[in-house]
Amino acid sequence: MIDQGIKSRPQYEPLRPDPAGKRHLLLVAEPTERPDALLAAELDVETWIVVPRDAEGVAGIPLPGQGGPRRFRSPRQMLDCLAPRLAQERMGLRLYATGREDFLWEIDGIARRAGMGKGEIQLAHAGSHARRIFCVHCRTYNEGVTTTIVRCGGCGAHLFVRDHFSRRLSAFMGVKVDAETPGDVPPAEQAYR
Repeated sequence: MIDQGIKSRPQYEPLRPDPAGKRHLLLVAEPTERPDALLAAELDVETWIVVPRDAEGVAGIPLPGQGGPRRFRSPRQMLDCLAPRLAQERMGLRLYATGREDFLWEIDGIARRAGMGKGEIQLAHAGSHARRIFCVHCRTYNEGVTTTIVRCGGCGAHLFVRDHFSRRLSAFMGVKVDAETPGDVPPAEQAYR
């Protein structure tokens, strides 16, 4: 019952250094992901990385950046610091990000509102494929969904998890699965890990 063939599904490529950039900012939400092309490049890359509390004292992957990476306790903390950082920027910044889809598209939204163009932002998916689902009925976000059908935390509707992704909302769309026949809810399938 997985919805297929929808063209809004983002496609990702590995991060590549852009030598046309004057400054480079790399955001890493999944510390196990190695942005190898950026590591090999001879660019001065400012690096921000999420380092959860349970990783304290553990040597992480080597990442580019003078004086070591700036560390954050969560993707949310990093996102909260990004808009003020970009407000101080000028032309020439290249933004690179690796992490889960919801994290990537929140970064894209923040960067676009700060005036960055599509060619100045590179996004690479890493980590879980669990989805953020937006309920089109009550506008609630449902986080970490791994099945084809989920009960909405806002309105309680059983939502079919569509493969349609909204870049503006940073989420996949969820529509009421039993809208035409109330109570007729098929079993959920494990689809995204």
